[in-house]
Amino acid sequence: MNKAHTSACSKVLLWLRIIRPQTLSASLCPVLTGLLVAYRQTGCGSLRCVATGVLTLLCALALQILSNLINDYYDFVRGTDKRGRVGFSRALAEGEVSAESVRKACFAALGAAVLTGLYLCYAGGWQVLCIGLTALLFAWLYTATDYSLSYLGIADIFVFLYYGVVAATGTAWLQYKAAEADFAFSALFGTAFYAGAVCGLISMCVLAVNNIRDIDDDRVAGKRTFPVRFGKKAALAFFGIIVALMPLFAWLAFGVSPALAVAVPALYLYLRVLRAQGAEYNKCLVLAGVVNLIYVLLVVFSA
Repeated sequence: MNKAHTSACSKVLLWLRIIRPQTLSASLCPVLTGLLVAYRQTGCGSLRCVATGVLTLLCALALQILSNLINDYYDFVRGTDKRGRVGFSRALAEGEVSAESVRKACFAALGAAVLTGLYLCYAGGWQVLCIGLTALLFAWLYTATDYSLSYLGIADIFVFLYYGVVAATGTAWLQYKAAEADFAFSALFGTAFYAGAVCGLISMCVLAVNNIRDIDDDRVAGKRTFPVRFGKKAALAFFGIIVALMPLFAWLAFGVSPALAVAVPALYLYLRVLRAQGAEYNKCLVLAGVVNLIYVLLVVFSA
């Protein structure tokens, strides 16, 4: 009984590690930001608004988990992920789980995304359907094809969009529909867009840290990321530009507000990345997730 219990717990912990919980703030934070912006505009706290918000969060999580699993599977197949990698260990590359199990997990995550997404499409109309379909396409194209976004070095653009402005504005749109509120274009595509853009920039930092850390392995694997194309110094300079844009977008969203303080943890993250070596980059990845959460907290006092 104890052995069975221990085995079950080990499997749960293994799969928690596989879905990369330290990265999930990337999908949660822009949705939470969109919810806060919409609440400021509509004041809606009805059961319908709450249910729509919860399902939006669940759908976003399912989509990111799906993207993570597809990424792990195809990076393993391509030989990009190997045993003893500098980054967070990959269970598939370490032989802790089979490729078949990861494929089944992909279908489970896809099923969860579709089930939650069906209601959201019903509630939000064809606009939300377009977001859902393109998000699924992005999850697939990120790593799975011969011309994958990550291997072409253009994934940064899509990370900014889908883990930033698209997620935030889509969430705000759903809340407007749930509240049956009058559509305010400037509020939705002004405040929600710029507020979500900060989350997108923070997620770009996550990708940048990954790519700087893995520059040597990516070069060997033919993965033409920004650091591989232009070098580590250029990548660090680009990282600095991303950080500098965060308070600008926060100001465009909320004016002079507590959200501007996102510059402080973002700058600290940048300084840590400048000094990082080897496995130290993994701590920077976790820190980037914390920056995203801090930003959402600041939005609470700004929206």
